[in-house]
Formats: sequence, C-alpha cells, structure tokens
Amino acid sequence: MNMTLKLYYDQVNNRDISIAVLRTFIAKRKQEHETMLSRRTKAVRKVSGENTFNLEASTESNTHNEKSNGECEESEEITQDEPCSISEEPVKIPEGKARGELKPPRVLEALSASGLRALRYAREVEEIGQVVALDNDKASVEACRRNIKFNGSVACAKVESNLVDARVYMLTHPKEFDVVDLDPYGSPSAFLDSAVQSVVDGGMLMCTATDMAVLCGGNGEVCYSKYGSYPLRGKYCHEMALRILLACIESHANRYKRYIVPVLSVQMDFYVRVFVRIFTSASAMKNTPLKLSYVYQCTGCDSFHLQPLGRTVSKNNSIRYLPGFGPVVPQECSDCGKKYNMGGPIWSAPIHDQEWVTSILADVKSMKDRYPAYDRISAVLTTISEELPDVPLFLSLHNLCATLKCTSPSAVIFRSAVINAGYRISGTHVNPLGLKSDAPMDVIWDIMRCWVKNHPVKAQPPEQAGSVILAKEPVLQANFARAVASLSKAQAKKVARFLPNPERHWGPKLRAGRQITSKHVSLLGPQALNGINHHEEGGDEPEAKRKKTEDPPLVS
Repeated sequence: MNMTLKLYYDQVNNRDISIAVLRTFIAKRKQEHETMLSRRTKAVRKVSGENTFNLEASTESNTHNEKSNGECEESEEITQDEPCSISEEPVKIPEGKARGELKPPRVLEALSASGLRALRYAREVEEIGQVVALDNDKASVEACRRNIKFNGSVACAKVESNLVDARVYMLTHPKEFDVVDLDPYGSPSAFLDSAVQSVVDGGMLMCTATDMAVLCGGNGEVCYSKYGSYPLRGKYCHEMALRILLACIESHANRYKRYIVPVLSVQMDFYVRVFVRIFTSASAMKNTPLKLSYVYQCTGCDSFHLQPLGRTVSKNNSIRYLPGFGPVVPQECSDCGKKYNMGGPIWSAPIHDQEWVTSILADVKSMKDRYPAYDRISAVLTTISEELPDVPLFLSLHNLCATLKCTSPSAVIFRSAVINAGYRISGTHVNPLGLKSDAPMDVIWDIMRCWVKNHPVKAQPPEQAGSVILAKEPVLQANFARAVASLSKAQAKKVARFLPNPERHWGPKLRAGRQITSKHVSLLGPQALNGINHHEEGGDEPEAKRKKTEDPPLVS
C-alpha cells in the first residue's frame, strides 16, 4: 500500500465522524429555528391579546364614567365589530425572519488541499447549501477544481475553490459561515483567531490538531507558546490534549465576547478533533474562569487534583465572579509525600454533550451503509456515550498497580469496589484501561490498600511511593462484591468499543516533501524503504538527472 493510500485511509475516520456531526448539526439547527418561530409567534399573540384587553378595559371605564355623570342612564349598545376585529386580526410576523425559511448552511473548509472533504460534504450531506474550499497552494487548488468537475453537477453547483490565505479570507468574512472546518497538518493555533470570528452565532467550529507530541508533554514550552497551556505527561495526556485545545479555542473566542459549547471531542488514531458551537454573549462569557482549571500531578504516584480558576458568590439575586480558592494541595502529596508538577490551564467543564452524542450515534446506525468507517466511529461514539461527562481526566488501573508493585484486579472488581463505596465510575474512549471516577484519590488508594491486604506484595524500599502509601491503614474498608453496574451496557452486550489498527505501522506519515531514509523503518515499515531503494537503483530517474549523465552529442 503506497503512502498516498495510507494517508487517505488515515483520514476516513475523521471525515466520517465529521459528516455524522454535520448531519446532526443541521437537524438541531432546524429544530432550534422552529422553536424560535414558535416562541416568537406566541409572543406576538400575547402582545396582541394584551392590546385587546386594554382596549376593552378603556371602553368599560368610559361607559362607567358616562353613567356616573348622570348624562346617560341607559347604556349605549357597543358595536361588536371593533373588539372582534382586533381579536380576530391575524398575527403579524416580521418578514424575512419568522416567515422566511431557514437558509441552507454554508460550510468553509479552510485547508482543503485536493478538496476531498469538501466534496464529501457537498455530495453526502443533502441539505448543505454551499461549501467554500480554500488553499494557498496553486497546485492544490487546481487539483481541487479538477475534482469538482469530475464529481458532476452537484459538486459544481455547491463547491467553490479559492486560492487564498485562509486566515485573511476568514477575517474578511466575519460571521458568514455556519460551519468552519480546520484540519491542518500540525497545530491549528495560527488559524483559531480568524476562525472564531468567521462562524455565525450558534454555528459550529470543527478543529483538528495532529501535533500530539507537543500537546502530550513532549515539548511543554512549545505547547505553552502555541496553546497557552502547559501539558503534563501522564496516562491521561491525550484527554488533556483535548482539554488544552478547547481552552485555547475558548480563549480566542473570549476576545470577541464569544464563548464555546463543546458537543463532541474525540481522540482517534494520532490526532484530536473537537466540535464546538460558538455563541456571542458578554454576560455568559464571564463564566469562562469557572470552566478552566490547573492540574496538580504528583511525581511519585498517580494522584492528581484540579484547581479551578474562578468561583462565584451569589448575594441578593446578583452574582460576583471571584478568583478560585487555593491551593487545593499541600506542598507534598498527602498519599506518598512527593512533590507536585503543575500544568494547565485546561478545559475542566464537560467536553461532550450527551444528547448530541446520542443523536449522532443514532444517525450513524441508521445510515451505516453510508459510512466507510462505520465500525470504528460507532465504537468510539458508543464509548463516549457511556463516559461520565462531569469528570475531567482519568486514572489508569495498571499505573496504580505499578506504583504499589501489586497484581492488578480486574476492571470489573475495581469498578465494583468504587460503586460499593458510593461513587460513580466509567470507562473512557481515550484509553481502554482508563477509568473515570468522581471518587477522591484517598478513596482510590484505600481500595488499593484493601486489595493488597488480600494479595500481598514483596517488601519494597521504604522511600518508594508505593511503600509510603501501603504503610498507612485504610480508612475505607473496600467491598469487592460484584456490583450490578460494574459493566456498562455496551460491555454487557459485548459491543466492540476498541478496534485493532487496520494495518501494521499505523500512524501519521511523513510531511509532504520529506525524504524517506532508513530511520523511518519503524514508522513506515521495511517495504516502503525497500521500494524507495529499488526506485533509486532502477531506471526511473528524473529526466533532468538523466540528461546530466548522458554523453554530450558529438559535434561534426
């Protein structure tokens, strides 16, 4: 399989889930528009009803005044035409807004390349109005225009391709697009400021980041310079990457009195992708500090704690926004005595809207034949639908056991112990071994202490984190009896949630223009390298090189 085909299959999951979200967005958009019309109609009718009541009241008061003056003892008959004409008058609804139909959504693909994503949107999402594909590479735009013609009249009518810098185009078209799609190779940070301005109020921004080494803590200073957050290296690093990206988008939106509402955030393959709606409200924007937190990660064990950035105080129907109380942790970890690393700020509010996730999953299942990557995206959406929405980050059961140097309990046993202790627990779509729970860390360690009492471990050096943790007696006596909710619905039904990679050496390929060498064997596989070597040894040299090596023509 050549590199071009691999890159295509890498993005099938991305495009399929984007189409599913886009279909749900259009359906929700239509529902919201109909609700708005209904409310507006009721409001107009209410106003007209009040006017009728006021007119009748004024007529009665005039009649009463005439009687009190003694000028007219007999009540004059009031013609019924006037009040009836007012009450029966048809409700007037402003034209163009309430009576006008909802316009088809406009989609902007800011980095289109060959236009494959834009063409799929136009051909597969029936109610799309227009798709604008942008690229600042001339060859890419020419390829996109050829593909538009090749895909027939529907594509020609709906898709247009422009040779332009996406940042300039979005800045010069503020609040014009219902959906803006950013899918760069690397970081999207350079495009976010213009993208949040180009989306209409209530529209959607779809954003991908593939620089996972940066977002997951490989280069913390680079992540801070691009996203304004410092990452931590932990098992939850991929979910933290999602939350760093959301916090960054929120930061850009806040500069224009806007804020985001995440509907779906996924980590798939080698990238993260978020789907957020953008609204404008100066008052709602004040809640942003309540949605952000710093993370304290212990360097010795797996304990982590969140420090909210802000808080509110209510008094006499007024709300004051104040800095958050802190610190939430002492200088040394209360479990193992080690120091903390601090990261963030990250988005600590929910990263999914469960109602949206349910709708997207139902749409995908009802149209499974239209999604080439149905198995993968349905598995991811199923797992997301069972996540605890209000619990940021997660624990790794294997990491907990590695800290204590003990054998690992099964996920069902550990889940049961947490549930029996009165807390909630779920899996996560990011890691098959990850567990999200609202149980505090001291409860988690008490459960593990009880487990080790039943499954003793070898003596460890006293200064190690595991030894310090096990030296304390558990306050909570864990109950490992099988709980009813220890298995999720998908697990109980044996629904596939984590699928194997489709091929060996699966992952991101080289950036366009890079030369393949022997150091890329682990990334691309030996076949790709052998193919390059064979290509170099064979007679497929470029025309220009061949001319240089040929003998010069003889001059007679």
